[in-house]
Amino acid sequence: MGASLWFADLRSGNRENLFAKLTRLLAAANLEQLVAAGDLAAIKLHFGEKGGHAYIRPVFIRTIVEQVKQLGGKPFLTDSSTLYPGQRKEAVSALHCAIENGFAYAVVGAPLIMADGLRGKSSRRVPVAGELLESADIGLEILEADVLLTVSHFKCHELTGFGGAIKNLAMGCSSREGKLEQHSTVAPQVAEQLCNLCHDCLKACAHEAISFLEGAARIDPELCAGCSRCITVCQQKAIRIQWNEDASRVMRKMAEYAQGALTGKAGKQLYVNFITQVSPACDCYGHSDAAIVPDIGILVGHDPVAIDQACADLVNQAQGLPETALASGHQPGGDKFRGVHPQIDWEVTLEHAEKIGLGSREYKLNRLEPQGQRW
Repeated sequence: MGASLWFADLRSGNRENLFAKLTRLLAAANLEQLVAAGDLAAIKLHFGEKGGHAYIRPVFIRTIVEQVKQLGGKPFLTDSSTLYPGQRKEAVSALHCAIENGFAYAVVGAPLIMADGLRGKSSRRVPVAGELLESADIGLEILEADVLLTVSHFKCHELTGFGGAIKNLAMGCSSREGKLEQHSTVAPQVAEQLCNLCHDCLKACAHEAISFLEGAARIDPELCAGCSRCITVCQQKAIRIQWNEDASRVMRKMAEYAQGALTGKAGKQLYVNFITQVSPACDCYGHSDAAIVPDIGILVGHDPVAIDQACADLVNQAQGLPETALASGHQPGGDKFRGVHPQIDWEVTLEHAEKIGLGSREYKLNRLEPQGQRW
């Protein structure tokens, strides 16, 4: 039969608005069995990049916060630093971005805490039973939390085909070192024509892996620890990731990193996926393109593989929208993810996640019956 999931469409009526519907979803998924009085509950979400708008609306996050508080839990919102230079490259900029995007305490009712500290280095290695990795570098605040509520905006993704709960766990809960490990097997590289010899990277490197030769920075791959701090301090964007991992390998590493993010969370994890504004790319850009399908609904469950599989199925069952980035597969049943990113075998993440025991691709979808009159 597979994992139980609870689904609500976005219709509402005079007796039940969408926030009440979300509350009923959380109750159906037995949130009260996860959260005990005094539990520190990490609500892991994507704060969004400045200029984007497809991320989950803060008022929905407030509904989840309120439900955790009613159970005696102590919720906090959390995200991690990015690997690339931008608005979320370290905690100060990331929290400014989060507040500007509406995730201020006055709106959501919970504090904001970066999962991996001030500069993306607050983390701990945990063992994983993977095929590619033996350990994963996970943000310390994720590991220290008693409860993990992973709230994800389900959408397409240019590297993995789609992004949902698994990606939110894997990339979203890892340190910058962990993100680099998922994307690459080698040290960052320097674009010599962009290097202005400012020496900021040299000052930031704690491993003496950087030197200056022939008018540009050089990174010694034997000394590089993969922390990626040099990438974030370079104002010229001269230091870059070597994207030497193919997409399928990144997806398999992601599944194994998701396993690491769940260390110590047996019976204390829940997933909420919003299938709304299904954009053709991730929320890390400073823009959000038009949705490729109509808004579908909200899914809640305890299995990250099942919930992502169900979201993918619901998106593919939808009618694609014209005049969007969707180039093919518009008909119900068409492959929407290959319709946007034809080169990506998006099923790899789900296949590998199930193989290593992260969850099941089989599921039972429980649809909430409407309450009150719909207009």
